[in-house]
Amino acid sequence: MKNIIQHINKAFDHRIRLGIMSVLMVNESADFTTLKELLGVTDGNLASHTKALETEDYISIEKQFIGRKPNTSYRATPLGKAAFKEHINALEKLIQKS
Repeated sequence: MKNIIQHINKAFDHRIRLGIMSVLMVNESADFTTLKELLGVTDGNLASHTKALETEDYISIEKQFIGRKPNTSYRATPLGKAAFKEHINALEKLIQKS
């Protein structure tokens, strides 16, 4: 049991980070507005959680302009995808052991 818990990633402890990664695992990318609406969070909340995931190199952030409007989009990195899969597998094993 202790071995399973070691594979639970602290970076995904928060529900917003879990949500961000879940969306990015099934979509090639997602923009700020889409994530905000899907997760029902404030601008500040989303910004701080995406920054935390970017710091871990789990997501990449691309800022650009579409016309005159700024657009920020996010992608899960290969490292982020692997870490998230390991996290989900550890949670599944923990649930099965219970």
